[in-house]
Amino acid sequence: MIDGSLAEVVFAYYGDLLQRPQAQGAGGIELDEDEAVLLDRLFIEIVRAHVQTHDRDPNGPIDATVERALAQLCPQGGAQGAGEIVRRAINAGTTLLGSGPWGRAGQWAGGKLLVRDFAQVARYLARREQDGDGRPLDARIRGVVADALGSSPTVVVAHSLGSVVTFETLCGHETSVPLLVTLGSPLAMRAVVWPKIRPAPPTTPGCVNRWLNYWDRDDIIVPRPVLEEDVHANTAGVVPISSRVDSDGVWVHTATKYLAKADVAGPVMEALQGLAAVP
Repeated sequence: MIDGSLAEVVFAYYGDLLQRPQAQGAGGIELDEDEAVLLDRLFIEIVRAHVQTHDRDPNGPIDATVERALAQLCPQGGAQGAGEIVRRAINAGTTLLGSGPWGRAGQWAGGKLLVRDFAQVARYLARREQDGDGRPLDARIRGVVADALGSSPTVVVAHSLGSVVTFETLCGHETSVPLLVTLGSPLAMRAVVWPKIRPAPPTTPGCVNRWLNYWDRDDIIVPRPVLEEDVHANTAGVVPISSRVDSDGVWVHTATKYLAKADVAGPVMEALQGLAAVP
């Protein structure tokens, strides 16, 4: 949003809605059966995609680590309750964070924190957890984003789960969005996210004039990064344009790492300047 020559930056924070006080589940992550199944499918899809998209060395430590994590996620027999699924995921996450791209990918200090973030995706897509007024969690989260969008033309930057939330929110938004930027987006994950996106089939929101999607080569949260292969054009013919960025160092999944790249920040600044020039 632009006020004169200055950009007003609004951060749509919904982390408080995802907090569960005194959670008693495995590792403090409390999920019901359906949410746990979504978590399991999400994690398995990401790990398997990691195997498929990286060069494999039969004697290499990364390959062995991933295979061990898959064995932890998909054991033969054993309990299948929600708590057991979460515990298996935490163990697998701890295993994976000890390997190359996984250890560099995000801000996770351990398997529990990694699984906690995956669990938030599962909880959003389960579309339950009603509050006292009967509003499900996903609707409350979208409400926060809708309030942040306001009623003026807006440049929107959305990251990770936020790209899913923002996509669904913008599908009901009427004010122009000159530029939508998505970073590290799991939108096209076939096993979990894609079948549950609303509305279906996924189509570029009508309010969006341009959509740029960025993914890092080492971002393990993005197994299917090229969104234009799966998103239909809106009536203006707008589809996502996906570009790879290559970051060095650690925490490549974070929004700040993406925005530090000139290829990502440049179009955002240009779009903001374009809004400022409008009388």
